[in-house]
Amino acid sequence: MPRYLVETTHTAGECLKALDDISAHDVKLLDSCQFGCKSGDHTGWAFLEGANEVDVKARLPQSLRQKARVVAVERFTVDQIRSYHEKTAQTAHGHS
Repeated sequence: MPRYLVETTHTAGECLKALDDISAHDVKLLDSCQFGCKSGDHTGWAFLEGANEVDVKARLPQSLRQKARVVAVERFTVDQIRSYHEKTAQTAHGHS
């Protein structure tokens, strides 16, 4: 299943409400989140799996969905990187 980085933001004044909304909505989601609030950066991050961006956003409390940023992410292997370099080199030399 595709994996997504989810970033939610809130202000200092909205902080407790955002945390309350997440914990009331899905305590497992709260366990998946990391927050910068104590450092003064009122942002939360989580890696979540879902069918698509809409599916992942639907897992968030309604109050956070509009401002949430959801980005599909994936890992690369050393072999994939090597293959990308080979393809780039071939394209640069006129090979397809």
